Amino acid sequence: MARTQKTVLLVVTLTSFIGPFIISSVNIALPDIERYFAIDAITLSWVITSFLLSSAIFLLPMGKWADIKGVKSIFKQGTVVFVVFTFLCAITNSSTILIVARFLQGVGAAMLMATGPAILISEFPVNQRGRVLGINVAAVYIGLSVGPLVGGFVTYYFGWQGIFWISGMLGLSVMLVAFLFLGEDKHKAPQSRMDVWGAIIYMLALSCLVYGSSKITSLQGQILIGLGVLLIIGFLFYQTKVSFPVFPTHLFRINKLFAYSNAAALINYSATFAIVFLLSLYLQKIQHYSPREAGSILIAQPVVMALLSPLAGYLSDRMEPRILASAGMAICSLGLALLAFIGADTSTITIIGILAFIGIGFALFSSPNMNTIMSSVDKTKSGLASGMAATMRVLGQMASMTIATAIFAIFFKGESVEGVSDLLFIKSIHYAFLAFAFICAGGIYFSMARGRMHTDNENRID
Repeated sequence: MARTQKTVLLVVTLTSFIGPFIISSVNIALPDIERYFAIDAITLSWVITSFLLSSAIFLLPMGKWADIKGVKSIFKQGTVVFVVFTFLCAITNSSTILIVARFLQGVGAAMLMATGPAILISEFPVNQRGRVLGINVAAVYIGLSVGPLVGGFVTYYFGWQGIFWISGMLGLSVMLVAFLFLGEDKHKAPQSRMDVWGAIIYMLALSCLVYGSSKITSLQGQILIGLGVLLIIGFLFYQTKVSFPVFPTHLFRINKLFAYSNAAALINYSATFAIVFLLSLYLQKIQHYSPREAGSILIAQPVVMALLSPLAGYLSDRMEPRILASAGMAICSLGLALLAFIGADTSTITIIGILAFIGIGFALFSSPNMNTIMSSVDKTKSGLASGMAATMRVLGQMASMTIATAIFAIFFKGESVEGVSDLLFIKSIHYAFLAFAFICAGGIYFSMARGRMHTDNENRID
């Protein structure tokens, strides 16, 4: 790699680490935040939800905007937004300001997530993309891995604010390097403009879906989800009528690699994201582990993912990514099926083994799939492709949590997790993991049927 390429890889990789680190470490600090502000559970949940919501609704518009204004330009602006509001989170004494700052912090994170992979694509040749994207994906999993451990340590000794101080300082260093060494954009979308009304409809639709999902057991939540679905349908129809859509419906119609790879990503995240959520409850309720002990067990999956993702990315440059990705989805599906049979007497070693097994599958899927998505479009659309891939991830995460929440609502009938019997709880997660296993198995079709990247993308229609 040239010196400039190393700098670009370092900057983008660090930003890919910070976002997941913030999410996983703040989860550990939630009890302390609740006590500090003396807030109820609903308000506390918005400390997490506000960040995810803004990330979800701004990812796709920011990807489109980056193609127009330049991915490096939007990336640099994103570092500023992220750093400013991360420090605001650290110094505020108001829960309302904290939630608003988290929302705006998510806007900065969306700007970074939508542009990071696109910058890598612009700086590295085709035969190196899988390798660098694998390193970038590994950074995400490392952030997820060390977040609970570092977050617990920092919260214990320095308070929950320490998490935001550390993240802010790391973000500040990345911002300085980005402005000094990242350089200017080489590729921009010619004669393109932002579809403002499309972006607004899209944001409203996702807002209804996310907020409705958090209240799925109530009539209000169900109405909001229904409204969100109608807005999504209207948005997709509207996008076929405008000249410069924020959502590339034409790419889904004529670019099979792009369409099927994004569908595979959506299905994979829908099937796997709730694993940590369900097993965290299982380990603490059924196995009686402390939160810190449960976190130490759950890092088995992201650690394996972090170790193997660069290798999977490297291999995707030398063999068809769909083979690796499809094998990964099959492994994830089998691992989810195995989790459907855990019980009160299942050993910790067995749980760790299954998580590591799923980690192998996810590593084989994620880097090659991202390589395919980013290589299936022209460089002038790399920001849009990057934003689309990140959007599929966030939508899949929301879908996964919605499915888990709906199953709990059906089985628990208004009772809390602590209030239901161990037998009923285990029965509910059995059904959840079985549902996720079938969903993941269905995604193997899209992964295999997408076509050959190393030949098909040479004749793509952009």
